[in-house]
This record gives sequence, structure tokens and C-alpha cells, in this order.
Amino acid sequence: MNAYIDKPSHAWNMFTYAQFAIAATMMAGGIFFLEASFAAKGFYSMAAIMLVSSTAGITKALRDNEESTRLHNKLEDARTERLLAEVGKSDAA
Repeated sequence: MNAYIDKPSHAWNMFTYAQFAIAATMMAGGIFFLEASFAAKGFYSMAAIMLVSSTAGITKALRDNEESTRLHNKLEDARTERLLAEVGKSDAA
């Protein structure tokens, strides 16, 4: 029993890349034109970079957890099918 794994479309991928680029450009522009000291701008820049980095990290962790669960379920299904096949053979004998 193979589960269908839905892949995102090319259009969706391009949309997410464009969305990220626009958001990053807006954030960089906002920090650049902010009327604050260089140190404050640096702090906001580091916070923005850390936010993007942690978002990528948590997204990867969630995806890896989902893939692990999916693999575990496939293994459990295979074990169950094998056990049922063995029980079916012993009942037929």
C-alpha cells in the first residue's frame, strides 16, 4: 500500500521564493532607512537573520518528523501484513 505523496507545484515553489525575496528586501530596506544608530540597525539585522534561520530550522525539523512518522507507519503496516499472512497460512494448513 503506497501512500500518495503530494509534491508542491512549480508555481507554488516560485511563489514562496518570490515571497521570501520580497519580505527580505522590505526588511532590509526598513532597517537601512530606520532612523537609529548603527548598533540598533545591527541588532535588528541580526534578529532578522536569526528569525529566518530558526524558521528554516523548525521547518526542517517538522518535515523530518513527518517523514520519520510516515516511514515508521509503513514499517508497522508491513509487519502487520506479514503477521496476517503468516496467520492465514497456518489457518489454511
